[in-house]
Amino acid sequence: MTTAFIHIGIVDILDIFLVAVLLFTLYKMLKGTVAINILLGLVALFMVWKIVDALQMEMLSQILGAFISVGLVALIIIFQPEIRQFLLAVGTTNFFRKYGKNFKVFRHYFHERFEFNIDAIVSACQRMAEIKEGALIVITRQNELAHFVRTGQIVDANISTPLIENIFFKNSPLHDGAMIVTNNRIKAAGCILPVTKKTVSSRAGLRHRAAIGITERSDAIAIIVSEETGKISYSTHGEIEYAITPAILQEKLIADLGLDEPQ
Repeated sequence: MTTAFIHIGIVDILDIFLVAVLLFTLYKMLKGTVAINILLGLVALFMVWKIVDALQMEMLSQILGAFISVGLVALIIIFQPEIRQFLLAVGTTNFFRKYGKNFKVFRHYFHERFEFNIDAIVSACQRMAEIKEGALIVITRQNELAHFVRTGQIVDANISTPLIENIFFKNSPLHDGAMIVTNNRIKAAGCILPVTKKTVSSRAGLRHRAAIGITERSDAIAIIVSEETGKISYSTHGEIEYAITPAILQEKLIADLGLDEPQ
């Protein structure tokens, strides 16, 4: 009577598939950061531990097992920003809004509607781009970024093109910081934002790095006008798209804010 060395069932295949999905998701989240090297090192160490354990090398297996167990506490500290980003993604409805609206039966549940004056934003960005006036505009969604609002000057005014241009005018005391827009109102200007730690393009300035940083930590939308090139950039979910046209900016805002048409 022969016995198979490995028994593989449906549950085992599902287990392998889910682990592969988890590892791929982690890789996509950490790609471009220093943490990706740490993750790859941990995966390699875990595989060595499993091989050693399968070969019944008891002493080495116990040492590696103890190291991995104790290292879990250190991992929480090392990967704190990435864990926060992952939990934020799980805790928001962005995923469902993005994919659920493709199915008519779910569109009613996942398509959030926002009242938002995008014309004023797009017009201001176009004008500032023409004269190479730098700007960083953050539009909040579920997370209103109250902590970052408090770092700037409270404005609490209706969105208008002249007001946006005045805020980012080169001689204005608020032009260096970010403007935060919540519920179709300019909440604050001159706000200080966290800067991303991941590797970005060499053409990315401080405003671009701050835009990536705030969208890594929240579900916000960030619009950047480069003071050097006059190009408009757009950032969400820790990713950024450079040199977009005002028309593309308008399309992206309509899609990401759940608008059916420009307001």
